[in-house]
Parts: sequence; C-alpha cells; structure tokens
Amino acid sequence: MKTCLVVDDSRVIRKVARKIVESLGFACEEAGDGQEALDQCRKHMPDAILLDWNMPVMNGLEFLVALRAEENGKKPVVIFCTTENDMSNITQALRAGADEYVMKPFDGEIIESKFAEVGLV
Repeated sequence: MKTCLVVDDSRVIRKVARKIVESLGFACEEAGDGQEALDQCRKHMPDAILLDWNMPVMNGLEFLVALRAEENGKKPVVIFCTTENDMSNITQALRAGADEYVMKPFDGEIIESKFAEVGLV
C-alpha cells in the first residue's frame, strides 16, 4: 500500500486531507510541522507528501529543502497545499523540488487529479 504524509499545523486540515488520501487507497500519517515531518521521513520515507507552507518550527519550504537533501529524499512526490498564491512563492517551491501545487481550500477531486497528474493513482 502506498503511503502519504500530511504535513499541516491545522488539525482540521490534516483530518480532511487524511480522509481524502485514504479514500484514494493510501495509508496516511500526519505531522504538525516540518521538523516532525522530517523526523518521520527519516524513519519511513512516504510515497507522497501533502505539504503546507506556513507552519511553526520548520515551514514547508525549509522542510522540502531538507527532505530533498536526505538519502531517498528525492523519492516522495511533494504537493504543496497552501494559501500562498504569489507566483514567486510557487516558483520557489517548484525550484526547491515540489512536484505540484494546490491552493487551499482543496477537495478530494483536486487532490485526486493532482495525484493522477504525478502518477500516484
């Protein structure tokens, strides 16, 4: 079974995202910030990561840069799910190694289409 790590400081967003990815057949783990997510990835690298930008401790962009530097850190498909819609932020995220970018609020249809685009479903 493929795995997805949902990284967001909002418990509500994590719960909604978990429901979506589990409905797509993924096992789901959660992290409340980038450092927690990086620690989890070091134990078990997921197939996919839904990633928020603005979080305490370590933000999404810092996490992504650190993740891509890890052994096997290029493996997970990373989809930013954020309110950051400035083109420079999107460009920065893609340059840092994000595979896709989704604006909040998102729904199951959007996540499923992005997962399909990157070959996860």
